[in-house]
Amino acid sequence: MSSRIEALKNALKKDPDNPLGLYGLAVELFKEKRYQEAVEYLLRYLEKHEDQGAAYRLLAQAYTELGKIDEAVQAYEKGIEQAEKFKHSSMVKEFSLEIESLKKQLT
Repeated sequence: MSSRIEALKNALKKDPDNPLGLYGLAVELFKEKRYQEAVEYLLRYLEKHEDQGAAYRLLAQAYTELGKIDEAVQAYEKGIEQAEKFKHSSMVKEFSLEIESLKKQLT
C-alpha cells in the first residue's frame, strides 16, 4: 500500500466524512488500478458532499474499468446534472461525448 493511501486512510479514521480525504483517497486508489475501492470511496464522498462534476467523471471511469458500463453512464448523467448546476458547459459536453461512446459499446 502506498504511503499516500495509508496516510489518507489514517486521516479518515479521525474525520470519516472529510471531503478532501475521501476524494483524495479515491484518486490515489484509482491511480493504483484499485477501481472497486475507488468506487466505494467516491460513493461515500458523493453521499455526503455536493460535487461540481469531477468526482462523477472519476466514478464513471472506475466503473468503465470494472466493465460496469450502465453504472458508468449513470455516473456521467449525474455528473451532467451537477455540471449544469455549476455552469461547467465544457464538462457537460465532455460527459455527453463519453456517454455516446459508452452506449456504442452496449450495442
